[in-house]
Amino acid sequence: MPAPLSTEQIEELKAFCTPTVSNAIELFDVRPRTEGFMRPGLHCYFPEIGPIVGYAATATFGAQQPPAEPIDLAETLRAYHDSVLAQPAPRISVAQDVDDEPIGALFGEVSSTVHKALGCVGHITNGGVRDIDEVREIGFQLISSCVQVAHGYIHLEDFAIPVQVGGVTVNPGDLLHADQHGFCIIPPEVAPHLGEACRGIEEAEHPLLELARSSAFTVAKYSQALVELKQELAALSADFAQRITPR
Repeated sequence: MPAPLSTEQIEELKAFCTPTVSNAIELFDVRPRTEGFMRPGLHCYFPEIGPIVGYAATATFGAQQPPAEPIDLAETLRAYHDSVLAQPAPRISVAQDVDDEPIGALFGEVSSTVHKALGCVGHITNGGVRDIDEVREIGFQLISSCVQVAHGYIHLEDFAIPVQVGGVTVNPGDLLHADQHGFCIIPPEVAPHLGEACRGIEEAEHPLLELARSSAFTVAKYSQALVELKQELAALSADFAQRITPR
């Protein structure tokens, strides 16, 4: 497994929106272009926070019924928190609601505050969240399928395992990039080069955008600029693809 990204590399990736990161990942040709990103159905509650980047700390939970077996809550939480801290910082909580439909929120003000203390920058779930105003105040991102009033019989089912959230399998330790558009998984072999690839994407698109915003715009000039953009992206893809070792 590659070494975690440095603080500087994490900050560099936070300068780009998740669609740009997704486009940049395509340059490396390491996975199909239909994989590795969130499907519709989840909502980002605090777009003003901007992009977050972190390593996934995973769990499954339910709230429809009490736990099937009695649990030692203190011991369970201690083990779970240790599993969160086992991931490199910064971290993102990714939790799968296993109920047929969401009925209890795992994260609200308390859980968000605790997880921020554990080095998490956000929480992503197919379930619900609550205490929206309070969580906004602490600058902790929430991405979920709904907002809920209660926590029901909320309990952890398991943790530090692969989870299904947003139509994607997220493994413990996966590097995620997320913003108001959703989230994507950054392949580990791509991560060290991704900031440079994002800059390459933006620089390649710049002439076309400048033309479209100018009084010199014509369909003919746009068509030529589009051809040149595709050529530039192909060259970038060839360059970045040769920098990584295929899995």
